[in-house]
Amino acid sequence: MEIVIVPDPAAAGELIAAAITDLLTDKPDALLGVATGSTPLPIYQSLAARVGDGRLDASRARICQLDEYVGLPAGHPESYRSVVLREVVEPLGLTEESFLGPDGNAADIAAAATAYDRALAEAGGVDLQLLGIGTDGHIGFNEPCSSLSSRTRIKTLTRQTREDNARFFDSLDEVPHHVITQGIGTILEARHLVLLATGEAKAEAVALAVEGPLAAAVPASALQLHPHATVVVDEAAASKLKLADYFRDTYAAKPAWQKL
Repeated sequence: MEIVIVPDPAAAGELIAAAITDLLTDKPDALLGVATGSTPLPIYQSLAARVGDGRLDASRARICQLDEYVGLPAGHPESYRSVVLREVVEPLGLTEESFLGPDGNAADIAAAATAYDRALAEAGGVDLQLLGIGTDGHIGFNEPCSSLSSRTRIKTLTRQTREDNARFFDSLDEVPHHVITQGIGTILEARHLVLLATGEAKAEAVALAVEGPLAAAVPASALQLHPHATVVVDEAAASKLKLADYFRDTYAAKPAWQKL
């Protein structure tokens, strides 16, 4: 696992966008797994700017969702399909044909989750999966004590997660209780995992995930098992890392030929 500490969210967005640019240069039809929320917005803004000024050709890229609320009406502005279309697909000049996502309104949610897992495999697998981390250590919507080998499935959100996400809705009551999420086992099948965390509120979760033991109580600690996992944090999110100086020294000494 590589830990990269950057000054602020803007620097993190530029760093990760550069890595995605390298990926799409080498593999133009790469399947990019995206996360939602406010944390990854600097990445998407940097990618859109790169497309706009010609530094990036994303025309053949494919996009897939990490998770989706269950039961929000079709076209709801806070469904993750709507968010990804608005914040990623459209700014990059892509179409819905390039987009994969689970059906949160399916009559059989369990079957829809299994179908999405299968669709990702049939698409050749995820080349780079962006991840955030919850204040409770979740990745995707794999809440604490999720199986580390879990597949895409329905999950019940904790009160903490619903409260964290209530800022996107008019009230807590409007936040769904259930989601379809890629499982931890599904996430670990991506070729490259990139977790971004910013802000002091994420510092404890980051420290537990990176420096703590592998534990289902901290789902993000599963990244310790992955052969190519990168954790990018700003100074605030790195504030509780005991090995922060070591991580800084390691990144500063990284060979120029070695990509993120």
